[in-house]
Amino acid sequence: MARRWAATLADTKGVTLPPEELEPLLLEVAHDAVGSRHDGALLRFTALYAASPMGIALADPDGGIVEANLALGQLLGCSPERLRGKHITDLGSTDHDVSRLKAGLEQVRSGRERYQERMLLDHAEDGQLWTDVTLARLPGDRPGSVYPVLMVSDANELHLLQERLLHQNVHDPLTGLPNASSFTTKLEAALGAGARDDIALIYLDVDGFKVINDGLGAGVGDQVLRGVANKLSAVFTGHHDGFVARLSGDGFAVLLRGELAATEVVGLVERALEDLNEPIYLGGHGIGVSASAGIVVRAAVEGGAAELLRAAEIALHRAKEAGKAQWMLFDPELDARDRGRYQLGAVIAGALENGEFSLVYQPTVKLARPEELAAVNAGLRWNHPEKGELGAEEFYPLAQTTGMTVPLGRWLLAESLAATARWRSRLGDAAPDVCVRLPARLAIDPDLVLLVKEQLDKHELPAKALRLCADRDTLLDPRGEVLDSLAVLADLGAQLVLTISGSADLELIPQHHLPVRHVILSGPVVDALDAEAPTDAAIRHLTQLITRAHELHLRVGAEGVRTHEQAARLRQLGVVAARGPFVSDSATGDEVDELINRHPRG
Repeated sequence: MARRWAATLADTKGVTLPPEELEPLLLEVAHDAVGSRHDGALLRFTALYAASPMGIALADPDGGIVEANLALGQLLGCSPERLRGKHITDLGSTDHDVSRLKAGLEQVRSGRERYQERMLLDHAEDGQLWTDVTLARLPGDRPGSVYPVLMVSDANELHLLQERLLHQNVHDPLTGLPNASSFTTKLEAALGAGARDDIALIYLDVDGFKVINDGLGAGVGDQVLRGVANKLSAVFTGHHDGFVARLSGDGFAVLLRGELAATEVVGLVERALEDLNEPIYLGGHGIGVSASAGIVVRAAVEGGAAELLRAAEIALHRAKEAGKAQWMLFDPELDARDRGRYQLGAVIAGALENGEFSLVYQPTVKLARPEELAAVNAGLRWNHPEKGELGAEEFYPLAQTTGMTVPLGRWLLAESLAATARWRSRLGDAAPDVCVRLPARLAIDPDLVLLVKEQLDKHELPAKALRLCADRDTLLDPRGEVLDSLAVLADLGAQLVLTISGSADLELIPQHHLPVRHVILSGPVVDALDAEAPTDAAIRHLTQLITRAHELHLRVGAEGVRTHEQAARLRQLGVVAARGPFVSDSATGDEVDELINRHPRG
């Protein structure tokens, strides 16, 4: 029998048998050995399993090891002799492993053929070792008696690989922090059934990270992100079960749980933002970063994960809108108002298609002859079926967000020139010019010149009938060739108007050789004259501004003029035309037609 099994084990054709194939062979050998009444059966079995690559220990009915092979000794870092006399449960590395070995022995004694588990066993030199353990039962000499046999294979490398793959699956490879998937799982668990804690969710975003990444290279950018991760972990880990994760790019998130007060959470965030401001020295560069943070603090039972994430994102967005490098606490009341605004912004496209927009006009009069119109400024009004009349200031910011600025601007230009064509058909050159303020997004549109020319040709209008108004921010917008487009339009004959509120705005004209013919005073420089006693400084500033405009051969107008007294002062200083409540706040299409008929241009 020994020769037969020795031949079987030896005939592997140079290939080591895997444990799952070797294990049943050894069990069969053991059954043959124990079943044989020959006194040398145990010795022969020992000789056979001694060469096995799998660690094996034979035990007495109580679990005491009576024999161990060389493979088991090598696996556990000791000689087989040192294993004899130990109890099988002594091999377990932790209390949990000892308990599982004990449970396995009990199950084998109770009739279970085999017990298998992956567990930690003690290694004599290396501490703990992951192994795949099998406990099986061998029949004894007496009926009903059972001898346990322990079989052990090395699973350390496989286990570590699995752990490594698992770690990679839930951790960000750059910073070592948990990733977005891991964070979502953690958040959902924190909000699970029976949760009674307070929850704080913090979104953090590095301000201007693209400047660092593009300016100093992706390698430096990566090191900065690692530094941010370390600083955030140092601040939040250890406080209220703090869990820090990198979501994507330069975005991070923090989850806190427990009895939380908003003031305490804000204090931690402020400390983190201060720490991030301290420079990180990399390659001779002292790199300081700022971050914006959105904070939500609420009871776990007050909402699900999606709602909490949305609230944190909104708070972060508000922090960035407020100027970055600061935090913003989520405000439910403000959010409710914003939801209404966002709903409004979402239906602008449909409203335009359904004819809910109309033109609204503001007449500009000559201050020397107030009965004579110099121009008519055209704007948009939204006749909302539920909210009533909405001014441009209520929907243009939303249109910018939803990408509807250009369609609205195109419609405004087309309708304004159509109205101008009607006026000129009745009054000829006595009809006023129409002035259209270009939305920034339309001003940078590469098709602006084509659009304007198409509309002028469509309505058979001379270009001089159109005034295009822009401001400093529009002219300097880096996203398009605004200056080139305006220069071409000026060559076609359109009149360019620049809104100014100070000397810096005015000096853009000579600086960029702008073909501007009119400037419009706006904002505080005009409002200062509305006071009962304007300050000498305000008068001096306005006088210098008008004088400089005249030196540049510009005609000077004003907007936002409230009273006739204010208009009279402006006229004395050299302003030739104005608009505002002193004439009319606004007029509809029919009203402006009547006004034009009464006050044609001379």
